[in-house]
Amino acid sequence: MEFTFSYFEHFFSHLAMAWPLLATIALLITVLGVGVGFLESWSRFDSIYWAFITATTVGYGDIRPLKPVSRILSVLVALIGVTFTGIIVALAIDAATRSFSDVYTPIKTGSAIKEVQRASAVARRDRRICRADVYARPVAKTTTHHRLS
Repeated sequence: MEFTFSYFEHFFSHLAMAWPLLATIALLITVLGVGVGFLESWSRFDSIYWAFITATTVGYGDIRPLKPVSRILSVLVALIGVTFTGIIVALAIDAATRSFSDVYTPIKTGSAIKEVQRASAVARRDRRICRADVYARPVAKTTTHHRLS
């Protein structure tokens, strides 16, 4: 439950910072949708509905532009919509990453470092690391005898 609260805290914090950009993009999608609706003689509701269905790349196909200019604008709406959706997904991923870091890193960092140190000491002692010591010695001997001029 701690992770969920941390996630929502980060996500809504990110949304609070990004809302001017998201609102501008949503307004642009709405304006373009109303423009396409005007060209196609759709109602305002149908125009906005079509714009956001196109922007989210759902595209039910129940309403579609027929005029060439409207089709060009619909490609623009779709590209802007992919950007809009990508920003929201990026905010969600960053919130999840930060939440994992907040919740799980402090708990396991100390014990994980000690465990890695203990395992590497055992591996060095038992010489189980792919016999790297055998291959590293000749290289180390040849490189240590050279002086820089």
